[in-house]
Amino acid sequence: MGSYAARLGLLALLLTSAPGWSQTPSTADRATPDLPAPDLPPAHQPERLYGEKLLATIKIPQRPTPPPVILSVSPTGSDTGDGSPAHPFATLARAQAAVRDLNRDRDVIVRLADGVYRLAEPLRFSASDGGQAGHLVRWEAADGAKPVISGGDRVTGWRLADPAKGIWAADIPRGVDPRQIWVNDRLARRATLEVGRQAFRFHDWGMEIIDPAWRGLADVPDQKRIEVEGTGWFTDRHAMVERIEGDRIVMQQPGWRNNIIGYDTIARPVSEASARLFLVNALAFLREPGQWYADPAAGRLYYKPRAGEDLGTATVVLPRLSMLVSIAGTYDTPVKDLQFKGVSFQHTSWLEPSGPQGYASQQSGAFLAGQLPDYPQEPIQDCSWGCWAFEAARNHWRQQPAAIQVAAATRILFEGGEFAHLGQVALGIGNNADANDSGIGLGAIAVEVSRNLFTDLSGGAIMVGGVTPDAHHPPRPEMGVRDILIRNNRIRTVSQDYREQAAILVTYATAPVILHNDVSDTPYDGIDVGWGWGVNDPGGSSAYRTRERGYYDQPGNLVYDTPTILRDAVIFGNRVHSVKQWYGDGGAIYHLSADPGGLIAENYIYDVPGGIGLYLDEGSRYLTVRNNVVDKVDVWLNVNTLDFNLPRRTAMDDLAAGNWFRDGRARGTLTDYLNNRLVDNVEVKGDAWPAGARAVMERSGIQQDDAPRR
Repeated sequence: MGSYAARLGLLALLLTSAPGWSQTPSTADRATPDLPAPDLPPAHQPERLYGEKLLATIKIPQRPTPPPVILSVSPTGSDTGDGSPAHPFATLARAQAAVRDLNRDRDVIVRLADGVYRLAEPLRFSASDGGQAGHLVRWEAADGAKPVISGGDRVTGWRLADPAKGIWAADIPRGVDPRQIWVNDRLARRATLEVGRQAFRFHDWGMEIIDPAWRGLADVPDQKRIEVEGTGWFTDRHAMVERIEGDRIVMQQPGWRNNIIGYDTIARPVSEASARLFLVNALAFLREPGQWYADPAAGRLYYKPRAGEDLGTATVVLPRLSMLVSIAGTYDTPVKDLQFKGVSFQHTSWLEPSGPQGYASQQSGAFLAGQLPDYPQEPIQDCSWGCWAFEAARNHWRQQPAAIQVAAATRILFEGGEFAHLGQVALGIGNNADANDSGIGLGAIAVEVSRNLFTDLSGGAIMVGGVTPDAHHPPRPEMGVRDILIRNNRIRTVSQDYREQAAILVTYATAPVILHNDVSDTPYDGIDVGWGWGVNDPGGSSAYRTRERGYYDQPGNLVYDTPTILRDAVIFGNRVHSVKQWYGDGGAIYHLSADPGGLIAENYIYDVPGGIGLYLDEGSRYLTVRNNVVDKVDVWLNVNTLDFNLPRRTAMDDLAAGNWFRDGRARGTLTDYLNNRLVDNVEVKGDAWPAGARAVMERSGIQQDDAPRR
């Protein structure tokens, strides 16, 4: 334990701090006894005051840990109660105030009884709401309870409004104009008509009607609330109508102008054959069962029931809030040690796409907004495969605000709960500041998302990281996104309104782990990791130095000599199936940009007909892809090496080894020159899967001893 003097000092400190010990040392006490003990015969050797034996007998008193305080909350309680089981609080806001009085010196557990907790406004958790001085605050379901935190209200009083068309109506508060409703826990569609793209000609002011059959649109009332939606190869774009005059559909700006530049635009999608166009949100479009229309001026909601639905007994929920929960401190004082267990988050509607900005989707929740400087004179002609004005805006893309937002926070846990019936991305972790109600973004560290169910969502399930320069090269360490664990979650039926969003997306993060999740029923990708297409990696990307793109010619678009924070990402043991049901682009598991230490291993991918299983897109480097099983796809591995750019190199130094595949092929340049290697991968014929492949299949997905409760 060190020198004799050091042991003396430790013992003296322990003894002088003990109750009753004199704080006035004697002269002998002040001496430094760095001398050998007296040379006495062994029989007469006294116990050394500072010997090892005495030190071993010292019992250092431990301050007893106070038991946690338990606060009870019930929808049938009262905020005049004391939070005890006998007199529970009624609202989460009252419980939150009580936590702040108790969490300084002990753990606090807020126990929620069964029922629905309807919020008048979002819950906002700052540093004062988390655990203090190493303590913990946990919001949890009571035994056997399924508490629901809801941002919506039930709609009742339905009456038959149009017997010929089978349309019913109910009263709602005037002025309420949501983008979603749910009927019997299932998302209903706004009134929508699909139209042929060939019926219109596209301009920077809007759309020209060239098929006379559609000129009746000029007679549709409330034209400013009509929306144009276009899906392409990887985008889902939304823009609002200003007015319809004869054969001219004049669109609201800047949303329309932002939707016709870049890549895969409404006016010029990557693939005309797969692009689709819709007119949305007019009573005249309400024709199909399961669709609805709201008239905010009249305060009325119209709905055409699906087969078997009885609106006399149906549960119809209209969302009132655009988000439910914000968890955000500051970079100097983050929220710490806050947990949610067994809690369900439901019913929101993000409304910004219903305004002049629309939703100029770029990919997976990122979108273009605002007036772009140096907008091209002929945007459809000159900026449908990128241009300088578009590249100047790339580092300023915004992100869709999630229903539950986490930023500037450490040791946050969501476990055993549910994220359902939400009108956007469900859970945002360390996203842009513009995607956070708090105005603070990024800075999410040691966040865990385990054993939850994500279902019936308008957007993706989980979005981690931001897309701005502060996200990929944080100016201070506290702004980084690090150590995010996503495991044993079931994710299904997501991205129903914003189809271009991956179920799980990680943009820039250090050591994110995506482990043993089950992902299914998505229009786009299952799991995406990485962002930036290689432009922010050391040395930049030669593909973006072309005269057409000119990315690095634009102010603020830097060539970095240091890596981004994306590294050591792990995608392991997931089961990804029945994804990519809408788009040809992307992959069941998809990766972008350099990721030193990145690992994609032992995942089971199947039932993606015509699609790509494993996709290493632009700039993917330093990845190991091993022991995955890929079945029923068109391409089992695609490496986008940008062959038009050779001999310049982008995606390189990647290894795919020991994978099993059936009904697929590898695509991309896999050569020694690029150091992209295929090693010992096995094509399986028929049903004769090797034992190793079968073991991966069986182990993939949710581990049964740690499955979601719901």
